[in-house]
Amino acid sequence: MTHSTTDPMTVLTGMYAAEAEYFAAGGPGGSSFDPLAPFFATDVVLHQAAGLPYGGIWRGHDGMEQFFRAMARTWESFDLLDQSFLATGETMVVHTWVRARSRATGRELTFPILQTITITDGRISEVHPFYWDTATIAAACETQSPDRAASA
Repeated sequence: MTHSTTDPMTVLTGMYAAEAEYFAAGGPGGSSFDPLAPFFATDVVLHQAAGLPYGGIWRGHDGMEQFFRAMARTWESFDLLDQSFLATGETMVVHTWVRARSRATGRELTFPILQTITITDGRISEVHPFYWDTATIAAACETQSPDRAASA
């Protein structure tokens, strides 16, 4: 699948549709990243909060594939419930409510994410997600070790 528009809103909505198809087809390890690749610049940079299980800076298409694998290891489900596009220019601002279930603990959370997404030459070139409460998200995904459980 390719896309030929540089309109930021079309690029972003196209990427979300391709992402949904990617996960419906099996996601990381079960389907190809190829339908998503055209929406991301080859040197895309994704900045995730360090306190998250998938925190860090992810670069390029390989980095995005690794990020999606890390998300799949962390979350059994990760559903986008509601999205509001607050700014729709070259730098977009998207507010999303997410419902997710931790693969490690089975805990389900509903939380907001605010993202700034930069579109350059019709491709997503940089993404900065902002979570309200990274500690709660990380705790929901963490199983306690026997030593920690005994001291709690």
